[in-house]
Amino acid sequence: MNGFDSDAQTMSLIAFIAVITVTLLLCVMTGPDRDDLGEFYTGYRSLSPVQSGLAIAGDYISAGTVLGTIGIIALLGYDGLSLALSTVLSLVLMMFLLAEPLRNAGRFTMGDVLTRRTPGPAVRITSAAVTLTALLPLVVFQLAGAGDLLAVVLGFHADGFKTGSIVFLGLLMIAYAAIGGMKGTAFIQIVKTVVLLGASTAVAVLLLERFDFSLGGLLAAAERGSGAGDAYLTAGLQFGGDQTDMISAQLTVVLGAAVLPHITMRMFTARSARAVRRSMSWAVSTVVVTCLLLAVIGFGAAAVVGHQGLVAADPQGKSAFLLVTQALLGQEPGPLGSLLFTGVATAVFLTLLASVAGITLACANSLAHDLVAHGLRRVRPSHATEMAVARAAAAGVGLVALAVAAGARHLNLQALLMLSFCVGASAVAPALVYSLFWRRYARTGLLATLITGTVSALVLMTGTDLVSGSPQAVFPEADFNWFPFTTTGLVSVPLGFAAGWLGTVLSERRGAAGAEALRYEEVEPVLLAGAPAADRTA
Repeated sequence: MNGFDSDAQTMSLIAFIAVITVTLLLCVMTGPDRDDLGEFYTGYRSLSPVQSGLAIAGDYISAGTVLGTIGIIALLGYDGLSLALSTVLSLVLMMFLLAEPLRNAGRFTMGDVLTRRTPGPAVRITSAAVTLTALLPLVVFQLAGAGDLLAVVLGFHADGFKTGSIVFLGLLMIAYAAIGGMKGTAFIQIVKTVVLLGASTAVAVLLLERFDFSLGGLLAAAERGSGAGDAYLTAGLQFGGDQTDMISAQLTVVLGAAVLPHITMRMFTARSARAVRRSMSWAVSTVVVTCLLLAVIGFGAAAVVGHQGLVAADPQGKSAFLLVTQALLGQEPGPLGSLLFTGVATAVFLTLLASVAGITLACANSLAHDLVAHGLRRVRPSHATEMAVARAAAAGVGLVALAVAAGARHLNLQALLMLSFCVGASAVAPALVYSLFWRRYARTGLLATLITGTVSALVLMTGTDLVSGSPQAVFPEADFNWFPFTTTGLVSVPLGFAAGWLGTVLSERRGAAGAEALRYEEVEPVLLAGAPAADRTA
């Protein structure tokens, strides 16, 4: 239980109600008021580069990133910091390599990008399947931990309250995605990013003040509080000294984090190539500052709360942000202290809401646009029908996610978070890189990349110690651990790239790749230089 008095908990509850009211009003006011796909999917590209950049940063800094990063740094020190830096590097790679071509090639979804040069229902259907495989685990992971986090904030620890919190947040995310569309969820992400930056800055400054603004003093105290000694500030604590396993995890995060479909869809909302570059500059700057603040808070949690206190509250350290705030303010924080705790709690609550809403929207868009409108139907439905399908898909995805999250909330679902990154790194990243930059890439190679990358990540993940064979696994009592690494990237990423190359080579030998190569020559100026194109609906 948290040690705050009823005033702090009451202020937090009032803040949550205010946040729900304001964000729902934002969705209603900014959402599409008629059956216009452009407005629902991209908000008519009306966001400024600053707004778009903050929205991208908000999507990228998910609840799993915020709470997980602070917890991992607090418990594992250097290894957690290296993973945080990997997430920053991932977004930098997106900025310099993929952001502008994605904006030029895409219209509404990842399927639009992939069919730019290899049209066909098979690509659309496979793209929708990969999108759901990559994003649904992420939604479930974030929803499943919501009940415990709200229990820490509000002091209600009954199982019914925790399950009810998951259901309530799930219904809210459905409303945000279905009502607000792209623009509505973007404004929620902007509000979330600003609140999170403010709360994180305040806590980080208080932590540094406690140690006389000495980073060395903070790290020394964190090392003492971690209980791990010198190993806390050296590599290998998380992976038992296995450097290969650490490289696999970093490779997975760097390649997978920034290419997930709910991140790439934000590229399609930019007005121009110049706007997307400016948006990404704002996004990268915001993410860098946020990750630095989260690192300070993580080390501060180890120094002030200590390893035993963190693990007692949550073995994964997901409540470290709240616990370190409590430790800094004391048992009776006073009005200003209660206000700061309310700000931190509101930032956590907004992060949960905004993250799951954006991911749900990406799933719904892919189902409606890729699967129904272009994949399964020979005659494209009207805009009104497609928008109705998108809203129904948001409800369907949300209901499935909240049902699974409510049923599995007692389990450690860290494997689901890593599965999303693995699918992104093994299937989405190779498909996008090949589609945008390899002239010979053929439809057979694209399908081979998507299917092989996804299936290999799914199969290999079942053998990791995140699923069984360790106290932190989904099934800690069982042991069918047969894969030597914690993440699948070191094997599944090369398989995804190799499958794309092999599929393309075999297509060339059958003489079936000529049309795809010709198609790429036709669209190459559009993809790489943003030249005007007559048709963006392929």
